[in-house]
Amino acid sequence: MTQVNAKVTKLNRVERNAWTKQKIFEAATKVVGRYGYAEASVARITEQAGVAQGTFYNHFENRQELLDQLLPKIGLDMVEFIRARTGTADAARQEIARFSAFFDFIREVPEFLRILNEAEFFAPTGYQKHLDNISSAYVRILQRARAAGATNAYSDEEFEAIVHMLMGARGYLSRRYSYSESGVTAVPDHVITAYHKLVTRGLFTTSDKGRKS
Repeated sequence: MTQVNAKVTKLNRVERNAWTKQKIFEAATKVVGRYGYAEASVARITEQAGVAQGTFYNHFENRQELLDQLLPKIGLDMVEFIRARTGTADAARQEIARFSAFFDFIREVPEFLRILNEAEFFAPTGYQKHLDNISSAYVRILQRARAAGATNAYSDEEFEAIVHMLMGARGYLSRRYSYSESGVTAVPDHVITAYHKLVTRGLFTTSDKGRKS
C-alpha cells in the first residue's frame, strides 16, 4: 500500500469524498488543458484521476456539470494564491503584487489559459460564474482602497469597468509574454514595470501649455 493510499484510508467519509472530488478536478484541469473541452471525456478524466467512472457520477450528475464547475474552481484557487502573495503594503504595491502573482499562478497551472478561452463556448455557465467571482472580489478590493483614501473617487460602476480592463490586460499579456511552445515562462521585468507606471502614474499627462484661451 502506498503512502498516499494509507493516508486516504484514514480519512472519514466526508474527507474522502472531498479528496476524491479534488482529484477529479485536478484530472479535469490536466485533460482539458491538453485536449480541450470537446475531447475531455469522462473516461479520460477518470483515468487521469485514477478513479472508476462510477465514482465520477457520485460527485457530478454529468460531464457538463463538472466542466461548468471547473473554471470557477480554478479561479477561486487563483484568488487564494494571489491573496497569499499580496502582503500588507500600500494599495498600489498590493496591486502590483497581485499582477505579478497572477503570472506566478499560470506557471503553476499552465492549463488555465486554454480552460478560460474555451469556457465561453463549451461551459458558458462556468465562464460567467468565473467572471462574476473574480470581478466582484476585485471590486471589493478597490472599494476598500477607496474607503482608505488610496484611490481616486471612482464609482462602483467605474470600478467594475476598470476591473474588466485589468482582467483583460492579464489575459492578453500572458498570451504575448508567458505562453510559448516550450511552456509557460516568467513574464519579463519590463511588463511589470510598465504596469506599475500605468497604475501609479497614468498613461497621459495633462498640461495647459500650448492651449489656446
